Amino acid sequence: MKKYRTFAVIGLGRFGFQVAKTLLEIGQNVIAIDKDETILEAISKFGADVYIINSINKDALTECGVKDADVVVIGIGKDIEASILAALNAIELGVKRVICKANSDDHAKILEKIGAEIIFPEIDIATRVAYSVSNALTEDILPLSDDFSIVQMKVPYIFDSKTVSEINLRQKYNLNLIAIVHDGKATGNITPNTMLYSKDSMYICGTNKSITAFQDHLK
Repeated sequence: MKKYRTFAVIGLGRFGFQVAKTLLEIGQNVIAIDKDETILEAISKFGADVYIINSINKDALTECGVKDADVVVIGIGKDIEASILAALNAIELGVKRVICKANSDDHAKILEKIGAEIIFPEIDIATRVAYSVSNALTEDILPLSDDFSIVQMKVPYIFDSKTVSEINLRQKYNLNLIAIVHDGKATGNITPNTMLYSKDSMYICGTNKSITAFQDHLK
């Protein structure tokens, strides 16, 4: 049985609204918190439980159900003080995972010190676009840290009709093949005898240095 989780999204600007909307579309429970009634009315149409608050204190967040959320995502934009306060209060309420949009390096340092995970949306998007346009085979990239990523890419023609053991990504390129999409169906059940085809997509993970070296080899 699929387990549904509860996400609290605090601050529904462009970033927060899209996070909340996407979570709702994939069937998760969302608590949407903002001071703008119009924005909350818009996200409520997608099924979110909405709360209008003007003060981000523990009592207000508790009344909204933040204490019981599995994950809190903070999308507060320009008000850095409010962003930090929301993260701190969510953490002190016992939320195990608090993810916060950062607006600057200093903002990020403070958030990290209090235990929040950091997202730089503009930088993350820029990184994904750069990787995508720099190599025709690259379809998407998910940075997991400053130097480690997952890349979705078309199976190179030189790998067509070869097995996983034959291409030997780990030994030759220090990369791990974690999933393959064949005929529109994804699978992570990969064996040494799994066959690759150029019409398929594959997901590889490794250091950015290894990924870049692999892509350069394919040029």
